[in-house]
Amino acid sequence: MRLVLFLFLFISSFTLAQVTPKPAQRDPYLQNPVKNQPQKSKPGEKVHIKNADEISKDTKYDGNRYLTGNVIIEHQGSVLSADEVVMYDEENFVRAIGNAKLVNSDGSVITSSEMEYDGNTQKGVAKKNVVLTDVKGTIIKTETMYYDRVSNQAYFNTGGTINDGKSTTYAKSATYFLTTRTIDLTGRVKIVDKDYTLEGDNVVQNQNTNIVTINGYTVITNNKNPKNRIVTEKGTHNMNTKESFLTKNSRIYYNDKILTGDEMYYNQLSGFGKATGNVTLDDPLEKRYMKGGYGEIYEKKDSSMMTKEPYAVKIFEKDSLYFASEKILSYQKPDTADITKKKSFLRAFRKARIYKSNAQGRADSIAFNETDGIMHMYTNPILWSGEKQVTGDKIEAYFNTSTENIDSLKVIGNGFAIAKVDSLNLLDEFHQVKGKLMTVYYEGPDIKEIKVIGNAEAITYADEFNKKTKVNDRIGVNVSLCGIIGALFDQRQVQIISCSVGAVAKTYPMSQISPQQKKFEDFNWNTKDRIRKWQDILVDSPNYEEIKYEPNDGLYNKVQEGIEKEKAKEEAKNPKRVRK
Repeated sequence: MRLVLFLFLFISSFTLAQVTPKPAQRDPYLQNPVKNQPQKSKPGEKVHIKNADEISKDTKYDGNRYLTGNVIIEHQGSVLSADEVVMYDEENFVRAIGNAKLVNSDGSVITSSEMEYDGNTQKGVAKKNVVLTDVKGTIIKTETMYYDRVSNQAYFNTGGTINDGKSTTYAKSATYFLTTRTIDLTGRVKIVDKDYTLEGDNVVQNQNTNIVTINGYTVITNNKNPKNRIVTEKGTHNMNTKESFLTKNSRIYYNDKILTGDEMYYNQLSGFGKATGNVTLDDPLEKRYMKGGYGEIYEKKDSSMMTKEPYAVKIFEKDSLYFASEKILSYQKPDTADITKKKSFLRAFRKARIYKSNAQGRADSIAFNETDGIMHMYTNPILWSGEKQVTGDKIEAYFNTSTENIDSLKVIGNGFAIAKVDSLNLLDEFHQVKGKLMTVYYEGPDIKEIKVIGNAEAITYADEFNKKTKVNDRIGVNVSLCGIIGALFDQRQVQIISCSVGAVAKTYPMSQISPQQKKFEDFNWNTKDRIRKWQDILVDSPNYEEIKYEPNDGLYNKVQEGIEKEKAKEEAKNPKRVRK
């Protein structure tokens, strides 16, 4: 009986040992060229068993050996351990089950619940609670990871996180090149650190430099102030220094302002940024934008600078105000009356020009207090309103911020106001008022009144309404010299309403006033450089052809001819001396 039982067990064991092992059911990533057929491996490339408490071979894994208890296997410098490992010897393929851990020769470690590894291709798949840790501590977590030891790459497409100790990356799919420590992230990506969040499509993250290369629509947001952000479609962002180099469809949002340009640089830590090519700085709260070929911003100082043919536009509801010069600055300062508020300023340097439908001007430099509506024009300023011109050493313009018009001007030093007598003709006739200090008052869009203090002088044309002809007849020209002059502008008329302090005034008939007496010596009516449309501010001077005016000296010339004839008659009467 014992002999029969022994023979039965021996025959059963021998029969099991002769079971032909079945090929492994591989993950598609590890499929052989001919499905489930063993691959030939070179000598020395076989997976080696380093340790196992028990080695079994039965029907549990279709006749393939399986190892249990402190299992450790090795292949070309990489070591795999697990609770249980199935050996597919003919295929040089293993499946690790339970607490699988692969330590690669480069020092990287992969852990998971399950793992498959092909010793011929050196490719593997880790599944369930997968964690990859590289030699410098970057940790990747996902549910399924594909890795290739030859190219030293790891890939997942089931969603995962990447943490380098400073930031955490969330991605649907990623390829990690362990040799260069770069991660190619495709699809929607989110990278978060303590200060900023980067969200974009298709970026490459370098774990050595911590530089992110951007290849799709991306937004980098300030976590403390989400309104401050960067938007771009191409560029690089350094997660350490917070420096961004942007090259396509980029915008920088800061302090409620927006900077755009063909190429831009921005440092989120220092707040300094610059842009080149088609640069625009938009300030929606201030209702103003600036354009130019090159611009810089200083976030912490709340200031900016624009050069290379820059111009700025202050947007009013009815009529915008345009600025241009060689350089334009904008900045904000605390209001001295209320430190919780700020005032906005704009400065234009060198060859400054302004345009508004009812006021155009030039000066070497212009400073504009946008909040209070006060404009300072320095060095050879000139301001036009309709067919009126004002010049002086310095001009201050006061805007009514509610009506968007100029309320008044102050001309400090050598004030000189000129008005065409009749803009409908080309007669050489101009009203003129000048003096040390001048105040010009507007009514609506036009000049209404002028007051001059100190060495005040005026030349004005006097007309009288003819009841018979129903038109004005020219009486003559008034020449006034006063300490203080008040002049009222009424359509084409200028009326001297006050002339006090050493007043001297005289009216010359048209037949008695010479062309030289009709204009002050420093008469400077300028039609060549006058800005007539907003585009004129984009050049140093529109260089219009000077308007040629016709002299209106017929009566004077006729009288002078008569005087000359009378002189000639008198001289003819005098006896002439003849030398003997």
